[in-house]
Amino acid sequence: MTDDTVRATPTLDDRLRSAAGGITGPIALALARLNIHPNALTIVGFALNAVAGLIAASGRLVGAGVLMLFASAMDGFDGALARASGKQSRFGAFLDSSLDRLSEGAVLLGLLWWAITEGRPLTAELLGLFLLGSVMVSYTRARAEGVGYACKVGLLTRPVRVALLGLGMLTPWLRPILMVVVVLTWFTVVQRMVHVYGASQREP
Repeated sequence: MTDDTVRATPTLDDRLRSAAGGITGPIALALARLNIHPNALTIVGFALNAVAGLIAASGRLVGAGVLMLFASAMDGFDGALARASGKQSRFGAFLDSSLDRLSEGAVLLGLLWWAITEGRPLTAELLGLFLLGSVMVSYTRARAEGVGYACKVGLLTRPVRVALLGLGMLTPWLRPILMVVVVLTWFTVVQRMVHVYGASQREP
């Protein structure tokens, strides 16, 4: 086992979660007192993102963006609620990660449908690269951890991607924001591959 299996440099995602702790903590405690299960928040967050995807497919991007950001913010409380209520579980972590991928995919597929039907081929291609890149960011971490390497490194993790996508949907700058996100997402994939390669070379 290498040091990489024990330690990992905090990512931007980690720093954002730490900074938001003063807000999420009290709300999570209030939800725990109401006996709300963290898995329920996870499932509701996914359902709302799926609806946001349908709204995006119809071309109502602002409404879809608002709902996606709300759903993603609500889904961000499930981990804090699990800790506050003492209901942490390996299944809960698995469910959260799985539905996070599906939530992101649902919104991107809705946008992809809209771009195709509106005759926007460049936007459609960017959305396809975004979707594949987001899957690869998650896969590289999961596969690395499967063979024994911590791999939380990377510039653009899911919360940041979602925030940028929401900004694009709420403004006229969707295409340029997609260009930036696609480049940074694939840069993150490369970062993780390089990180794992470096960790493997430090082994005896």
